Amino acid sequence: MEQGCLIDTNVIIDYLANKLPEAGNLLIYENVPKISVVTRLELLSWPNASEIQMQILDDFIDSSIIYNLDEDVILKTIEIRKNHKIKLPDSIIAANALVNDLTLLSRNVNDFKKIENLEIINPYNL
Repeated sequence: MEQGCLIDTNVIIDYLANKLPEAGNLLIYENVPKISVVTRLELLSWPNASEIQMQILDDFIDSSIIYNLDEDVILKTIEIRKNHKIKLPDSIIAANALVNDLTLLSRNVNDFKKIENLEIINPYNL
């Protein structure tokens, strides 16, 4: 298993908009970015993105490790959905983090805080 952080969509948006504090940026700079397939889908579904913005997103995604929906992630997602009132995309992201032994980097801590064994870092609270 790899170590590091799985980056939630909201953090990537803030990172690319230069809104993250320095400590949050360091968590992204220090390693190859790791994202869930859900984050890839959310980023590339941006309805009003300009061509330049899409190129920036494509470049970021191309430089990232993408965690897909394998059987372990599917089973963990089902477990999370059965035990917590959480949206499907968020449960997949949480499952990706848990199955791959990654800390979740998200500013939406409240969405994930009740999930057992999920380590979460809010980049604005470092």
